[in-house]
Amino acid sequence: MLITVITIFPEMFPGALAYSLPGKALGKLWDLRVINIRDFAQDRHKTVDDTPYGGGAGMVMKPDVIDKALRYALSLYTDKPEIVYMTPRGQLFKHKIARQIATNTSGMILLCGRYEGVDQRVIDHWKDTQNMREISIGDYVVFGGEIPAMIVIEACLRFCPGIMSNENSVIDESFTNGLLEYPQYTRPSVWNNVAVPDVLLSGNHRDIDSWRFEAAQRITKTIRPDLWKQITDNEL
Repeated sequence: MLITVITIFPEMFPGALAYSLPGKALGKLWDLRVINIRDFAQDRHKTVDDTPYGGGAGMVMKPDVIDKALRYALSLYTDKPEIVYMTPRGQLFKHKIARQIATNTSGMILLCGRYEGVDQRVIDHWKDTQNMREISIGDYVVFGGEIPAMIVIEACLRFCPGIMSNENSVIDESFTNGLLEYPQYTRPSVWNNVAVPDVLLSGNHRDIDSWRFEAAQRITKTIRPDLWKQITDNEL
């Protein structure tokens, strides 16, 4: 799988992606290409942004420059990759979206916005012609799309065969069935005068599964009532 990141800060990558399981698989099960947006600027100052029409604070990334960078990135693929624009106004990134993107074995292209974002004309063009997704990692604003892009990449890599040391880890975790994950315990069996629940020591896997499901429901109701409401509404 080839993952391409388009950014004005190519030195930020691979960053955190060079560590742990993604780092071990980099160059073996997935490849990373980083494209510097400034390489596609036309003037000697390598200008990638300009003031917004209509006034207002901040700067807007130029459509001609962004389009050239996207076209070059797309030329690196023989099949059609997923194309993602990281923006606070995008669709909220969730477990199921990561799974959908990861099913495209061709890979993905991630455009990292900066400043006030990208000129709307190039966004509309790439959504119309290449089904580009607009994705947000949450209802807040950070300085740019690079760290959000790393989060999207990590989440998607978890679904790529061979990267996880235990493939069942992807199946049995938070959000897989809509619920938050149940509590986890390890040795020692008693710590700080608190014992591990007896059922987990029983060896009865049916009882353990039942306990974990009930615990996951309880935690989801308590910590994420919004998520629990979505689950119950769908069941109805």
